[in-house]
Amino acid sequence: MSHTTTDEPARTASGATVPVLAFAGIVVAVMQTLLVPVIKDLPRLLDTTPGNATWVLTSTLLSGAVATPIMGRLGDLFGKRRMLIASLSVMVVGALVSAFTDALLPMIVGRTLQGFAMGAIPLGIGLMRDMLPRERLGSAMALMSSSIGVGGGLALPAAALVAQHTDWHALFYGAAGLGVLAIALTLLVVPESPLRAKGSFDLPGALGLAAGLVLFLLPITKGSDWGWSSPTTLGLFAAAAVVLFLWGLMELRVAAPLVDLRTTARREVLLTNLASIMVGVSFYVISLVLPQLLQLPSETGYGLGQSMVVAGLCVAPLGLTMMFTAPVYARLSARYGPRTTLLLGLVIIGAGYAGGLGLMSAAWQTVVTSVLIGAGIGLAYSSLPALIIGAVPASETGAANGLNTLMRSIGTSVSSAVIGMVLANTANDVGGVAVPTMHGFRVSFLIATGAVAAGLALAFFLPRRRPATTTQLRASSEEDANLARAERALAGEPLDGDAPRGFRGRVLTADGSPVARAKVTLIDRHGRQAGATLSDGDGGYALAVPAGGPYVLAARAAGHGPLAHSATHAGGESPVDLDLTLPGETVSA
Repeated sequence: MSHTTTDEPARTASGATVPVLAFAGIVVAVMQTLLVPVIKDLPRLLDTTPGNATWVLTSTLLSGAVATPIMGRLGDLFGKRRMLIASLSVMVVGALVSAFTDALLPMIVGRTLQGFAMGAIPLGIGLMRDMLPRERLGSAMALMSSSIGVGGGLALPAAALVAQHTDWHALFYGAAGLGVLAIALTLLVVPESPLRAKGSFDLPGALGLAAGLVLFLLPITKGSDWGWSSPTTLGLFAAAAVVLFLWGLMELRVAAPLVDLRTTARREVLLTNLASIMVGVSFYVISLVLPQLLQLPSETGYGLGQSMVVAGLCVAPLGLTMMFTAPVYARLSARYGPRTTLLLGLVIIGAGYAGGLGLMSAAWQTVVTSVLIGAGIGLAYSSLPALIIGAVPASETGAANGLNTLMRSIGTSVSSAVIGMVLANTANDVGGVAVPTMHGFRVSFLIATGAVAAGLALAFFLPRRRPATTTQLRASSEEDANLARAERALAGEPLDGDAPRGFRGRVLTADGSPVARAKVTLIDRHGRQAGATLSDGDGGYALAVPAGGPYVLAARAAGHGPLAHSATHAGGESPVDLDLTLPGETVSA
């Protein structure tokens, strides 16, 4: 059985915490695009076939997809800062392994280890939620969430510059150095979160999810090489469906699952994750199309004839714009909510791709397209963690954001496979070399526009929230938000759109005096936190319940020992009164 600590998280984060966590996110995101500038040379550099060389990129993608939900859950259990350092350490080891080899197999091993660091991004988001005051949390989470795109965008010109003027192994030495710097800064600046989900790690669930993801993503990334209708591709897809179905049945029967599928099935979480796939698809299309368009020789009639470095610089605004969008998102979200900012971001992305169909004839036009799409993706990516955090308990932040990051990774994987197939099927054969065509580039942009339209449809059905209730999405320790929630419930107002039902009562001392701002936590029969609030000035509290059945109400306040009380909710719309008594002295309001 899993139990969740109910202590308030300490706000001990310094002003440098957010920049350090964002820097760590950018460092691990760099691993995804580190080898893009030398991708066409990998068969020669590793003395292997083009098909085998693609495993150098595929291995990083697969390990990153597996690591994100697993490291998120480990962070919830054992400490997010600890797991963040572990993720960065594995990345450094992988970079050094790759730096010292010219052989295919060790290179794949090193790249696999580098991919495990992708779990650092949901861990960073979780740390921010646990430690930061809410006035800083919106922009901080936006920056951390956008670090995936920022790192990928900035890595392109930097890696191109290194690859063009030095030995390509310098890319890995540089990555290792950045990883060591991120570890050192994290140790010096970032405090550990006190929030824990007590219990054991779901190892069978982790193995089942890893197997299912590998079976699913492998044919997506290699389907164009193997053939989409080949027995291998279809067999792996079928095996993935069976494994993930059995894994889901197992997770529903586990007391402390790796992924709480009941929480994941909630309307807000499910729609946000599905929209994340669409955003991931749209993000990766521009990263695949523009560098090729820029580097194609002008003799083709549509290629822009730019060097590797110039091509990287033209695409770099994609990441820079995402970085500078974070404070804009914070102001928009504070006023209109993350649902609105997600919708706005998707509209801007769609406008960028639609306009980009006619902006492919000059280098400056690709910069305009990069800036516009980067702004939209920055808003969309920034909205996702706020939507997830607002729909899950604090103790599940790491795992839930890990799953959301996985959804984005699935989107980029699907995008890579589909766009790669489109560009290959529309290419011209010139002297035995496949040269992408302008038709293929435009079809790719149309596919991205279609993905954005699907994302808009999904985001439109997300629940609307009033600005007053969206405060809870951005509250790190949730003190003020929970107090406001309790006051609304005691006044008989609906909570999150539902009629008030559940437990209500007063927190009292042994002599009957009220206890203000006592933390009251609702724990369900599986040992998971089902709700939490603070008592008001008269000791009153109210907690809505997701369903009828047995619960444990745990109360804690400064100067008093903790108390747990078993209670059963019989269902219905009428609140159930319950008085809790805390032993000890009266606490002043």
